[in-house]
Amino acid sequence: MAHFYGKLIGGIEKESTRRGTKRSGMITYCASWAGAVRCHAYIDGEGVDCVLVEKVCWQGAGEMIPLYDGPIGAVEKGQTEVFGSREVKP
Repeated sequence: MAHFYGKLIGGIEKESTRRGTKRSGMITYCASWAGAVRCHAYIDGEGVDCVLVEKVCWQGAGEMIPLYDGPIGAVEKGQTEVFGSREVKP
């Protein structure tokens, strides 16, 4: 049964959706020739819906930098989260 949902909208194609289960999770990419952002939705050890958001290399360009790893929906509007040495503003 689906637990995570993803939606892709772009180009002249119709919108597309994908699903991920609690076991499989879901991984999405949004990329350009300068690099990409990867989101990995998963369930943590305590059963909480979480997401890992990170900059990643794409076609040889970009860099690997984690941006956020924690509960989905936990960051309130205007709140600043710090992850590693980078400041993340949702």
